[in-house]
Amino acid sequence: MTNEPTDSMPPDAIGATAGAPEDDVDALRAELEEARGKYMRAAADYQNLRRRSEEERKEYARYTLAALVINYLPVLDDLDRALESVHEEIAEHQWVEGVRMVERKFRAVLEASGVREIGADGSAFDPAVHEAISYAPGPAGQVVAVVQPGYTLDGKVVRPAQVVVGSGAGGTGGFSDGSNQNEATTESAE
Repeated sequence: MTNEPTDSMPPDAIGATAGAPEDDVDALRAELEEARGKYMRAAADYQNLRRRSEEERKEYARYTLAALVINYLPVLDDLDRALESVHEEIAEHQWVEGVRMVERKFRAVLEASGVREIGADGSAFDPAVHEAISYAPGPAGQVVAVVQPGYTLDGKVVRPAQVVVGSGAGGTGGFSDGSNQNEATTESAE
Protein backbone atom coordinates (compact mmCIF):
# COMPACT_ATOMS: atom_id res chain seq x y z
CA MET A 1 0.00 0.00 0.00
CA THR A 2 1.26 3.46 -0.83
CA ASN A 3 0.85 6.68 1.09
CA GLU A 4 -0.67 8.36 -1.91
CA PRO A 5 -4.09 9.93 -1.38
CA THR A 6 -7.03 8.11 -2.84
CA ASP A 7 -10.53 9.29 -3.46
CA SER A 8 -11.99 7.02 -0.78
CA MET A 9 -9.69 8.05 2.12
CA PRO A 10 -9.59 11.46 3.75
CA PRO A 11 -6.15 13.09 3.90
CA ASP A 12 -5.98 12.83 7.75
CA ALA A 13 -6.49 9.09 7.68
CA ILE A 14 -3.73 8.52 5.14
CA GLY A 15 -0.97 9.66 7.48
CA ALA A 16 -2.48 7.74 10.36
CA THR A 17 -2.55 4.45 8.46
CA ALA A 18 1.05 4.56 7.37
CA GLY A 19 2.63 3.17 10.51
CA ALA A 20 1.18 5.57 13.07
CA PRO A 21 3.53 6.02 15.98
CA GLU A 22 2.47 5.14 19.54
CA ASP A 23 2.00 8.83 20.38
CA ASP A 24 -0.64 9.22 17.70
CA VAL A 25 -2.54 6.20 19.06
CA ASP A 26 -2.44 7.64 22.59
CA ALA A 27 -3.64 11.00 21.27
CA LEU A 28 -6.49 9.33 19.42
CA ARG A 29 -7.44 7.36 22.54
CA ALA A 30 -7.46 10.57 24.58
CA GLU A 31 -9.66 12.23 21.96
CA LEU A 32 -11.98 9.23 22.00
CA GLU A 33 -12.27 9.34 25.81
CA GLU A 34 -12.91 13.08 25.68
CA ALA A 35 -15.60 12.55 23.04
CA ARG A 36 -17.17 9.76 25.14
CA GLY A 37 -17.18 12.03 28.19
CA LYS A 38 -18.83 14.82 26.22
CA TYR A 39 -21.38 12.37 24.87
CA MET A 40 -22.17 11.02 28.35
CA ARG A 41 -22.57 14.54 29.77
CA ALA A 42 -24.77 15.55 26.84
CA ALA A 43 -26.91 12.42 27.27
CA ALA A 44 -27.25 13.10 31.02
CA ASP A 45 -28.13 16.74 30.35
CA TYR A 46 -30.75 15.65 27.85
CA GLN A 47 -32.28 13.18 30.31
CA ASN A 48 -32.37 15.88 33.01
CA LEU A 49 -34.00 18.29 30.57
CA ARG A 50 -36.67 15.72 29.67
CA ARG A 51 -37.34 14.98 33.34
CA ARG A 52 -37.57 18.69 34.24
CA SER A 53 -39.84 19.36 31.26
CA GLU A 54 -42.15 16.52 32.28
CA GLU A 55 -42.25 17.76 35.88
CA GLU A 56 -43.04 21.29 34.69
CA ARG A 57 -45.88 19.99 32.49
CA LYS A 58 -47.34 18.07 35.42
CA GLU A 59 -46.99 21.08 37.73
CA TYR A 60 -48.67 23.32 35.15
CA ALA A 61 -51.55 20.84 34.87
CA ARG A 62 -51.89 20.81 38.69
CA TYR A 63 -51.94 24.62 38.83
CA THR A 64 -54.50 24.76 36.04
CA LEU A 65 -56.74 22.23 37.78
CA ALA A 66 -56.34 24.05 41.12
CA ALA A 67 -57.34 27.36 39.50
CA LEU A 68 -60.36 25.71 37.93
CA VAL A 69 -61.38 24.11 41.24
CA ILE A 70 -60.98 27.41 43.10
CA ASN A 71 -63.31 29.06 40.59
CA TYR A 72 -65.92 26.27 40.88
CA LEU A 73 -66.04 26.05 44.68
CA PRO A 74 -68.26 29.15 45.04
CA VAL A 75 -70.78 27.48 42.71
CA LEU A 76 -70.83 24.44 45.01
CA ASP A 77 -71.24 26.77 48.02
CA ASP A 78 -74.21 28.45 46.31
CA LEU A 79 -75.83 25.10 45.57
CA ASP A 80 -75.37 24.05 49.20
CA ARG A 81 -76.86 27.32 50.48
CA ALA A 82 -79.79 27.04 48.08
CA LEU A 83 -80.56 23.51 49.28
CA GLU A 84 -80.22 24.54 52.94
CA SER A 85 -82.75 27.35 52.46
CA VAL A 86 -85.48 25.18 50.91
CA HIS A 87 -88.68 25.34 53.00
CA GLU A 88 -90.25 22.10 54.17
CA GLU A 89 -93.43 22.70 52.11
CA ILE A 90 -91.50 22.54 48.84
CA ALA A 91 -88.71 20.16 49.87
CA GLU A 92 -90.30 17.24 48.01
CA HIS A 93 -90.88 19.03 44.69
CA GLN A 94 -89.18 17.51 41.67
CA TRP A 95 -87.17 20.60 40.85
CA VAL A 96 -85.70 20.63 44.38
CA GLU A 97 -84.71 17.00 43.93
CA GLY A 98 -83.22 17.98 40.56
CA VAL A 99 -81.08 20.64 42.24
CA ARG A 100 -79.96 18.03 44.82
CA MET A 101 -78.98 15.69 41.99
CA VAL A 102 -76.99 18.46 40.29
CA GLU A 103 -75.20 19.22 43.59
CA ARG A 104 -74.35 15.52 44.13
CA LYS A 105 -73.11 15.15 40.56
CA PHE A 106 -71.04 18.33 40.81
CA ARG A 107 -69.51 17.10 44.08
CA ALA A 108 -68.78 13.69 42.48
CA VAL A 109 -67.00 15.35 39.53
CA LEU A 110 -64.84 17.35 41.91
CA GLU A 111 -64.04 14.23 43.96
CA ALA A 112 -63.12 12.34 40.78
CA SER A 113 -60.64 15.15 40.07
CA GLY A 114 -58.99 14.64 43.45
CA VAL A 115 -60.87 17.32 45.41
CA ARG A 116 -61.69 16.36 49.01
CA GLU A 117 -63.58 18.32 51.64
CA ILE A 118 -61.58 19.12 54.77
CA GLY A 119 -63.23 17.53 57.80
CA ALA A 120 -63.36 20.29 60.36
CA ASP A 121 -66.37 20.19 62.70
CA GLY A 122 -65.35 18.91 66.11
CA SER A 123 -61.70 18.44 65.18
CA ALA A 124 -58.70 20.21 66.66
CA PHE A 125 -57.91 23.54 65.05
CA ASP A 126 -55.10 23.14 62.52
CA PRO A 127 -53.86 26.40 60.95
CA ALA A 128 -52.55 24.44 57.95
CA VAL A 129 -56.11 23.56 56.87
CA HIS A 130 -58.38 25.86 58.92
CA GLU A 131 -58.85 29.62 58.92
CA ALA A 132 -60.17 30.82 62.29
CA ILE A 133 -62.56 33.69 61.78
CA SER A 134 -64.11 33.84 65.25
CA TYR A 135 -64.18 32.34 68.75
CA ALA A 136 -67.17 30.89 70.58
CA PRO A 137 -67.77 28.98 73.82
CA GLY A 138 -66.61 25.43 73.47
CA PRO A 139 -63.60 23.24 74.03
CA ALA A 140 -60.47 25.34 73.73
CA GLY A 141 -58.67 24.82 70.44
CA GLN A 142 -61.51 22.76 68.95
CA VAL A 143 -63.55 23.68 65.88
CA VAL A 144 -67.09 24.37 67.11
CA ALA A 145 -68.64 25.48 63.79
CA VAL A 146 -67.77 25.49 60.10
CA VAL A 147 -68.74 28.70 58.33
CA GLN A 148 -67.37 27.69 54.93
CA PRO A 149 -66.02 24.23 54.09
CA GLY A 150 -62.44 23.90 52.92
CA TYR A 151 -61.07 21.63 50.22
CA THR A 152 -57.84 19.92 49.26
CA LEU A 153 -56.67 18.87 45.80
CA ASP A 154 -54.39 15.84 45.81
CA GLY A 155 -53.53 16.51 49.45
CA LYS A 156 -52.77 20.22 49.01
CA VAL A 157 -55.11 22.85 50.45
CA VAL A 158 -56.83 24.88 47.72
CA ARG A 159 -59.18 26.61 50.16
CA PRO A 160 -58.90 26.43 53.95
CA ALA A 161 -62.05 25.78 55.96
CA GLN A 162 -63.34 28.93 57.64
CA VAL A 163 -64.14 27.90 61.19
CA VAL A 164 -65.24 29.15 64.59
CA VAL A 165 -62.83 27.96 67.28
CA GLY A 166 -63.75 27.14 70.87
CA SER A 167 -62.42 29.59 73.45
CA GLY A 168 -62.86 27.35 76.49
CA ALA A 169 -65.91 26.53 78.64
CA GLY A 170 -66.43 30.08 79.92
CA GLY A 171 -65.13 31.84 76.80
CA THR A 172 -66.19 35.27 75.62
CA GLY A 173 -67.72 36.47 72.40
CA GLY A 174 -69.85 33.42 71.75
CA PHE A 175 -73.18 32.66 70.16
CA SER A 176 -74.99 31.52 73.31
CA ASP A 177 -77.89 33.90 72.57
CA GLY A 178 -78.75 31.95 69.41
CA SER A 179 -77.72 34.75 67.05
CA ASN A 180 -76.77 33.96 63.45
CA GLN A 181 -73.18 32.73 63.26
CA ASN A 182 -72.75 33.91 59.66
CA GLU A 183 -73.62 37.51 60.57
CA ALA A 184 -71.30 37.49 63.58
CA THR A 185 -68.42 35.94 61.70
CA THR A 186 -68.84 38.39 58.82
CA GLU A 187 -68.55 41.26 61.29
CA SER A 188 -65.47 39.72 62.91
CA ALA A 189 -63.83 39.14 59.54
CA GLU A 190 -64.17 42.82 58.66
